Amino acid sequence: MRRIIAMAATLTALSGSQAADTTPNDEFANVAAATPVRAITSTRALQEAPRGRSTAQQREAVSITVYNQNFGLVREVRTLDLPRGLANVEYADVASGIQPETVHIRPLGRTRFSVLEQNYQYDLLNPQKLLEKYVGRTVTVYRTNTQTGEERAVEAEVLSVNGGPILRIGGEITFNYPGRFGFPELPDNLIAEPTLLWRLDTGGGDQQVEVSYLTNSLNWKADYVMVLNENDDGASLTGWVTLTNQSGTAYENARLQLVAGDVQRVSGNMRPEELRGRMMEMAASADVAGFTEDAFFEYHLYTLGRPADLMNNEQKQVTLLESDGFGVEKTLIFPGAPAHYYRGQYGQVATNQKVGVFLDFVNSEDNGLGMPLPKGTVRVYKRDQNGAQQFIGEDLIDHTPRDEELRIKMGEAFDVVGDRRQMDYTVLSGCVSESTWRVDLRNHKDEDVEVMLVEPVGGDWDILSSTHAYQQTDAWTFTMNPRVEANGETRVEYRVRVRWC
Repeated sequence: MRRIIAMAATLTALSGSQAADTTPNDEFANVAAATPVRAITSTRALQEAPRGRSTAQQREAVSITVYNQNFGLVREVRTLDLPRGLANVEYADVASGIQPETVHIRPLGRTRFSVLEQNYQYDLLNPQKLLEKYVGRTVTVYRTNTQTGEERAVEAEVLSVNGGPILRIGGEITFNYPGRFGFPELPDNLIAEPTLLWRLDTGGGDQQVEVSYLTNSLNWKADYVMVLNENDDGASLTGWVTLTNQSGTAYENARLQLVAGDVQRVSGNMRPEELRGRMMEMAASADVAGFTEDAFFEYHLYTLGRPADLMNNEQKQVTLLESDGFGVEKTLIFPGAPAHYYRGQYGQVATNQKVGVFLDFVNSEDNGLGMPLPKGTVRVYKRDQNGAQQFIGEDLIDHTPRDEELRIKMGEAFDVVGDRRQMDYTVLSGCVSESTWRVDLRNHKDEDVEVMLVEPVGGDWDILSSTHAYQQTDAWTFTMNPRVEANGETRVEYRVRVRWC
């Protein structure tokens, strides 16, 4: 160890001297080669190390995991041609929305590979930035004579670019000077695209590396097209995934995965190490053309069984699921009055109140479904008498596991309406009352319908009398399901006692 330390000191002294004869002897070179370079390397040596560049053309594989919270995990495999020892590598064609603190690089071989430093360069080249870099320097301004078309060049010093270029031309300060600007060179600290810069210590040669990072502006959403049958008791369903890539780079021939769920993030960042292993296993196992679904942690992971291109600033739609037939039930709901109505005296509460129309179905294999459904918009269609498909409503659904029931609101019924009246109100004590309520339901359709009355009561309550059977759905609510004949009317009346203190 003392010998190595002494040699390291000697090497440092040699690198700083101006002597031409600084070649170490063979014994020293062998020991120095076995010594970790990062322990004896100066900043000057890093800066003068060979520089290489890797672009998307060197991609051998790319996988994208997109979350429906506007971010994604990118994993790339590239082969880098590296010199032995110190090297500076520009890793280009990364997403402009990259979160540099989430970048992870690892070699896939066993050759020595150490990352000494990582920088993210994002000061992108544009006219404004270029002018800003030339403040205090001289540029050439070319002005065209509108009559002759001749272009005349003048030298100008850029004084400021705030609100527009301010120039010094021939001892005069001016602005809004018409013409195009010419620059003698491109500043070193401006780049054409976001780039990662690594300073490495490697064993040299072609080295395959895996690079992963999180990026913003990758998003997906689910949309569903549901077609109701003629009798309103069955439907077909097609699920679509709409991917949006505004991350700043394109992903060609990529393995595509989607995560559905509410992922916790801290200050907009999330470590990818926790997710990478399981996602890559599922990506490798996918062997079908469509999406396969797997439970993943407390979320669901959908893997596309074929590679896909996702270009920058592109929306892509891919089929998520298809079901040719499953059972549905149409439900008409007449919502009740607020709970506080039972604590006061009122007359007629509602006239010609609309009745809501809902479609209920169970997301189960027995019902022809059974795939966990990511949250999204369900748009429902039905064919008219001429066979033309018409839009009849849409609703949002949340993430829905298997074997759960969904209720989709279609709108309000045109031909079924109702009135609500308070017929009697009696105060029994300071916070106890009895009231009688009447609901008149009218059906103007040519077929019988069943309407669900949903009555929110609140407090401690008892139904003293009722013309129809009721069901208690929770501590504050009861329901009734009267049937209304075609072109007929049904009257529901009940008396309730309520105590609220």
